[in-house]
Amino acid sequence: MRILLIEDDAPLAEALMAFLNARGFVCECAASLADARALLPAAHWAAVLLDWQLPDGEGLALLPLLRRTLPDSAVIMLTARDQITDRIRGLDAGADDYLVKPYDPDELLARLRAVERRRSGVGSATLQLQGLSIDLARMVVTLDGQPVEITAKEWALLRVMALRPDRIHTRESLQDALYGLDANASSNTLEVFISNLRRKIGRDRIQTLRGLGYKLNTSA
Repeated sequence: MRILLIEDDAPLAEALMAFLNARGFVCECAASLADARALLPAAHWAAVLLDWQLPDGEGLALLPLLRRTLPDSAVIMLTARDQITDRIRGLDAGADDYLVKPYDPDELLARLRAVERRRSGVGSATLQLQGLSIDLARMVVTLDGQPVEITAKEWALLRVMALRPDRIHTRESLQDALYGLDANASSNTLEVFISNLRRKIGRDRIQTLRGLGYKLNTSA
């Protein structure tokens, strides 16, 4: 899940990006409205985290463009403005959600997981797939009741495939789940992560459809 963070407070942005990236999300940052406008066409952003006060204007000024170019993306305002009138103004301008600084990163994480579940049509935070249990809230995976230790990158891959087990996931879409815009991944890195996941959850769990991509085997 790609996230665009629009925040000019560098220490806050770096801490939040590290927090989200460690939990299997891919987060990029823009420090101004101009930077955000330049980044919008670079990827399909599933969620945008938008600060209100930016060096070159108010974050609200970006909302019409966000709604035109990313109609299916969730926009969450992250701002120190805590008045009810500010919340109303932000939501009426097109934001989907509103968090007041200082906020708990875990609350933001829960809201992003809810966005991801809605996009995938999944109602529960725990997915059960033939003995494989994937707890999206706690980042816990068990196989036949036994815990499975996986890395953040492996988690990102498994989560993407588990949220849409009916879909064939292309190499490009899975690489988007793993790497930022400036990452230089080698051509076989994805296969390494897939191989590691198969070793941990069962080789038959992930199908390779030659020329198409990968799919989670829910009947394995």
